[in-house]
This record gives sequence, C-alpha cells and structure tokens, in this order.
Amino acid sequence: MTENFREKIDAIVVGAGPAGVSAALAIKRGGKNVVVLDRSCDIGSKNMFGGAVYLNSIKSILPNSYKTAPYERFMTNHTYTFLSGDEAVSVNSESENETTATVLRPKFDKWLMEEAKKEGVFFAPKTLVKKLLYKNGTVVGVQTEQEKYFAPVVILADGVNSLLAKQIGLRPEFFPKDMVLSVKETLKLDKKVMEERFHLDEGSKEGAMFEFFGGLSEIRLLKKNKKRLVTPFAIGFLYTFKDSISIGLGVSLEDLANYKMKPYELLEKFKSQKAVAKLIKGAEPQEYSAHLIPEFGFNNLPRLYANGVMVVGDAAGLVNSAHFEGTNFAIESGKLAGETAVIALNLGNTRHNILKIYKEKLQKSFVLKDLKSYRNVVETLYSRKKSILHYYPKKMAELFETVTCVDNVPKKRKFRKFIRSIFFERSITELFRDFRAFLRLFIDIIF
Repeated sequence: MTENFREKIDAIVVGAGPAGVSAALAIKRGGKNVVVLDRSCDIGSKNMFGGAVYLNSIKSILPNSYKTAPYERFMTNHTYTFLSGDEAVSVNSESENETTATVLRPKFDKWLMEEAKKEGVFFAPKTLVKKLLYKNGTVVGVQTEQEKYFAPVVILADGVNSLLAKQIGLRPEFFPKDMVLSVKETLKLDKKVMEERFHLDEGSKEGAMFEFFGGLSEIRLLKKNKKRLVTPFAIGFLYTFKDSISIGLGVSLEDLANYKMKPYELLEKFKSQKAVAKLIKGAEPQEYSAHLIPEFGFNNLPRLYANGVMVVGDAAGLVNSAHFEGTNFAIESGKLAGETAVIALNLGNTRHNILKIYKEKLQKSFVLKDLKSYRNVVETLYSRKKSILHYYPKKMAELFETVTCVDNVPKKRKFRKFIRSIFFERSITELFRDFRAFLRLFIDIIF
C-alpha cells in the first residue's frame, strides 16, 4: 500500500471473510475508501465451516454477480436423521429452489474478495493486526507487525477468537459453555457414486445435506472405577460437494472438557453408526479440521460498538447454530456495519453515539430478531439433551418398528405396549419437564 493511499483511508476492516468483505463493499459504495487487512496469504485457506452458504445473503451484497460464485452443489435434498444404535429414522425434504449451496472456502472467499476489488476495495493480505490504536478514548487505527494504519472507523471481522475485541473490552473471555467445537473431515467420493448414493440427477449440481441427532449416547466413561453412560451435546452434519463429502459434528466445548473426550474419537464413533457409514462407504479421507463456533446467544451478546469501532460476524457472536446459520448473519451484519460507517463518516462523528445506529439496524434485521426468537434454544436443548439425543430417538425407532413390523400380533396390543413403555421408562416429572421445555421453545419461536 502506498503512503499516498494510506493518507486517504476512511475505514479499515480487519478480516477478509464474508463479514469483512460485506462491510468493505458497503463502505466503498458509500463513496469512501476502505482497506481490508487479513493475516492469511491465501485468503480463505484458514476458514473452516460445514460447507453451506445462503444465496439470498450473497445476492443482497452482489445482486449482479452472485450467480457466478464457485458453488459446488445446490442443496435440493435435506434430511433429518435420528440415530439410535443401529436403527435410524429419517425425515426428508426435497425442493427445486436453489437457496442453499455448498462452497469451498478458499475458492469462495477468493471470489468474494475479487468482486470487492473490482469495485475499488483495497486488499492487504499477509497483514497481521497486533493491536488497535487509540487517541482520546477513540479507536483511530491499527498497528500491524510492520506499520500503522489510521482511519476514523475500524470494523473487526476477525472471527470467533477476536483478540482485538477482547483487547478493548467489547467482549469478555469466553467460557466452555459459550462455545461449540465443530470437527469436520473431508472425504473424496467418486462423482458418479455420489449421484447414485444420494439420488441426484446425473451431471446436475443438485446436492444433499443431512443433520443427525443422537447416536452418541452409548459412550461409557470410567470414573472412580465405575463405568457410566454419558450423552454429549452433539449434532452431526453431512454436505455433498462436486466430488467430496464433508462430515462432522458440532459438540459442546463444555462437554468435551467435563467428560475429557477427544473430538476426533467422537467423530469416529459418529461415522461408525450404521446409517452414517452407509453414506460414506468407500470415501477416502482428505482433510481433518476443527473450528470454534460462538454460542453466546441473544442473552449474552457482547458489545457491538465503541468509539471508532464496530464488531461483526463470528467476532460478535452472531450465529444461529440451531439452523447452522452463520454466513448469512456475517454478511448481513457486515453490510449494516458498513452502512453505519458511511453515515458516521458523512457526519464527521464516529463515536459510540453515532455507531449505535449499527445495533439499531441489526435489531430491525432478521439477525437479532432470529437470535431473540432462539434465545433459549441452545440452553433448553442442552438441559434436556438426554431426552432429545438419547431417549426420543430410541422411542422413534421403536415406534416405526411397531408400525412397520408384520408379525401376526394385533396392532392394538403393540401400540398399547409402546405407550405403556413410555410411562415405565420415564417418570411423569421428566415427561412434564420435556413438555414444558418444548412448549417454551414453541412459544419463543412462534410468538
């Protein structure tokens, strides 16, 4: 970057992921000069996620070119599978609407940045920001390993471990309960085999995605010379790409710590489930990765702005893990922060009393509205995890066995036996607690 350009910088964005690029585009379109700083030399190479992006969010920032993104497959087939031992119950939904697609982050993030550069966004790779610069209680720039960059406003899009947000007190140190560890393995699979296995039209860009509940409840831990059954809070996923599969788990960091479990061992157990093993049979391992996902939720969101600075995307904890939504929240929050930066720059005032407009915009958007609706989901599911991830998948498998098995036993007798088993296995108190928890979630989300 030339000395002349540094003098004309109106805004600095730290982080070149979807949130950062979205913010930079909004600022540039507002007639301001912006630079995106990223520590990586190969953009997107260190970014890990399950694999899906949401086309409406990409269209919102790149309406003329979003169709040219390097999409792998469009998720037209969505399956929810409940695992219990070697049994599984699945609910499948098929759609022709292209609203979700898988992407490879190195390709996708590079494309996103190239689109931004076409509009005049300046990009500085291999630039590690060490700290924020202050003057009179206001952030006025950043200190990198080699030089200083000054600008009236800085936007932090540096991911879930945002050290810069912690440095200025916008977010406290997190606890294990505030994080999920996503562990993922990429498996290579012949394209033709994939199309046959997942019932995809030959030569099309159709794709399939799965969410898995249960299947990890038969883990025995040795404690004080006694084995006990534990149920880690974990949800599995599988996405299809052109000639590969990504398969993984999102598992509570608190459970990993409390139970002293190794994430890769959990992943191997998950992959060994009969219903899962069928889907990945013959696939060859290519890559293993892991990534923290924020679980702050609406009730524990960090501060989103201060004098001269705003925080977006994962760095702000803006994730709806109940629906595996993160990329769309990142793009929307980045766009709204960028728009706020333009307003502040035009007013010549980038202090918190103006930057609060960013949070006001978020409150009117789907981002904070959804987070508010889902504010109790993770906590409630975690508190009832044995029911949701162990007991009910088991009973669902039993119910379908009762319905489908033809053994010359009267159906009425079988159904009565099934109903009685629920009350023998579960106390009225536990059933009531489950009902109350599900009712609470229903009311929160719908009303």
